Amino acid sequence: MTDRAIPEATVARLPVYLRALVEMAEASVGTTSSGELALAAGVNSAKVRKDLSYLGSYGTRGVGYDVAYLIHQVRRELGLTQHWPVLIAGAGNLGHALANYKGFSERGFGIVALVDNDPAKVGTRVGRLRIEPVEAMERIVRREEVAIGVICTPAGSAQSVAERMVAAGIRSILNFAPAVIVVPEHVSVRKVDLAIELQILGYYEQRKAVLADLAVGH
Repeated sequence: MTDRAIPEATVARLPVYLRALVEMAEASVGTTSSGELALAAGVNSAKVRKDLSYLGSYGTRGVGYDVAYLIHQVRRELGLTQHWPVLIAGAGNLGHALANYKGFSERGFGIVALVDNDPAKVGTRVGRLRIEPVEAMERIVRREEVAIGVICTPAGSAQSVAERMVAAGIRSILNFAPAVIVVPEHVSVRKVDLAIELQILGYYEQRKAVLADLAVGH
């Protein structure tokens, strides 16, 4: 990683750049421009150049950026050059889907454990994983050297599960539960609320419809 902090907004765009770069590499594209990456990320070229400068990459005037090297730089900065063991709490439909998703391992994230508090689920299998009791989380974290916890529980259980993860030594949490969790400052939390994202899209759909009606009226 670089020795200076990268703005959170830039960090959020790096995976988007990486996805575009990998697609270019798969299409045998050797170099790319800030303009092409800007199109992929939905930002302007100046912002792309600024973002990539945090990685120490400035491109070559008239040539652009070497795709393979830029992939390496972005992956290195995102910590994707190493393996990150992941534990999922909550073996419902979402937990099942995430545990079975093959794309995580391709990006350096291995689902190593799945826990639940339902005795009827404990001991059953999801793919290669056997569902373990949530009470065993601390032991599992030590055994698997878990780096990241994913919460896929109902809202009412999210806080207690987060506290158990923190107590077990997990310092990064991805929260899918429709609830705000409170954790110590040293723990990083990312929240994914699918309902909120759909509501935001609903706003844009409604706005498009209103604008379309206004256009017809004129």
